[in-house]
Amino acid sequence: MVSAGLATISSSNYDLVKNAVDGKQTMNILCIGHGGGSIPLFLASKIRGAVVHIVEIDPIVISASIQAMGFPAFSVMTPSSKRACPKLSPIDEVLWKGTHERLFLFNSDAEKFILESTNVYDLIFIDAYDGEDIFPHKLWEPCSPFVQALGNRLHPDHGAVVVNLHADVDLVVDTPNPPVFSFLPMGKHVSQVCHAYKDALLETESSSNGFAYTVSVPWVCNTSLVVCRGFDRPEDSSAWSMVLNSLMSKALLVEKLVDMPFSCLQYIKRGFTPVD
Repeated sequence: MVSAGLATISSSNYDLVKNAVDGKQTMNILCIGHGGGSIPLFLASKIRGAVVHIVEIDPIVISASIQAMGFPAFSVMTPSSKRACPKLSPIDEVLWKGTHERLFLFNSDAEKFILESTNVYDLIFIDAYDGEDIFPHKLWEPCSPFVQALGNRLHPDHGAVVVNLHADVDLVVDTPNPPVFSFLPMGKHVSQVCHAYKDALLETESSSNGFAYTVSVPWVCNTSLVVCRGFDRPEDSSAWSMVLNSLMSKALLVEKLVDMPFSCLQYIKRGFTPVD
């Protein structure tokens, strides 16, 4: 998700990413779904200008990330948007080196947060499967308040949304010659989610430019959906080839710029599929 998001927003506004990495410009990032907190912590530590808001509905997940995963407790916010633990211990201050000051963790329902927020984000990551491996309908149905309001929270000129989707295709493997895929094809549910986000974020009066695509995540049965504003919409296969070339080029730049501990390129080109 991180590779796809940073490579995509770099393609539409590379200066923002470069300046944010150096701490010269603010990049506003929203993470919906916290887990262990690895994505927001990675972004805040690697991008000195990143201000990361995290929304997590389950207080147990938040508690576990702090107690078991070492996520900074200083990041937790109260319902009134104040620091729950305003004082940081000297040890934590040395450990986090200011990173904690740019992390804001909200225990909130994602829909409620989006509807009440007035922030505009450059980059939004959504990874919100529940304990039963279900992506809540209200976070992807086309007419849901969340999806309809999400576009207002995304930067109109270069904003990008990255959504983690679990594979939903039905494969019959109990056959003499089961199919072999280098990546899993898109199932009906994933396709519906992709088109819901694309239509809500790109088919608007304020933002008619942009594109959407999916990539298959290496080693796991996941798909990353990316919807980005700021590009002229590709109309044919040659235009999409130019988009992919741009993304791969920026992925290599981002890899060096951010000092990634892994190759970004494999997260961009594997199973690249336009969402038309």
